[in-house]
Amino acid sequence: MLIDLKTRIGTPEVDELLVYALIEEPEELAGISAEYAGQSPLQLKGWEDEGLLLGLIGYEETEDGSLVIRHIAVLPENRGKGYARGMILELLTVHQPRYVLAETEDEVAADFYRALGFMVYSLGENTAGIEMFRCVYEVEEFEDEE
Repeated sequence: MLIDLKTRIGTPEVDELLVYALIEEPEELAGISAEYAGQSPLQLKGWEDEGLLLGLIGYEETEDGSLVIRHIAVLPENRGKGYARGMILELLTVHQPRYVLAETEDEVAADFYRALGFMVYSLGENTAGIEMFRCVYEVEEFEDEE
C-alpha cells in the first residue's frame, strides 16, 4: 500500500530514493524536494514494508484525467521484486486515469515500462545527445454490459 511521503521529504531515506530517480542529475535533489513539499499538484508516495521505505513514486494528476509519473525508484537491493510495478498498479486502481505518461532517458526504465504494457516512443536525442523516451499507458475503458 502506498503511503504519503510529503511529511518525510528531506529525510535521508526519501532523499536516497529521489537521488536514484534523478539518475544523472543528483544535484537537482533540493529543487525537486522543494517542488514536492510545496503547494504544487505533485504527489509523492512510498512503498513501505516492515518500517523500511523500499520505493517511491512522484506524480501529478492532470486536468484531463491522466497521471504523469515524474519520478520512480526502488532501493537497488529490492529491484526486480515487483515494487515499482505494484506502485504503478496501485495508482491505476486509486486514480483510475485515462492514461499514464512517463518520460525517461534510461533504456532499462523504458524496457520496464514496455513490460508493463506501456507503448514506448523515442523522442530523439536531448541537448546532451541522450535518447529520450515517452512511455504511454492507455487505460482500457470497459462498457457496462446490460
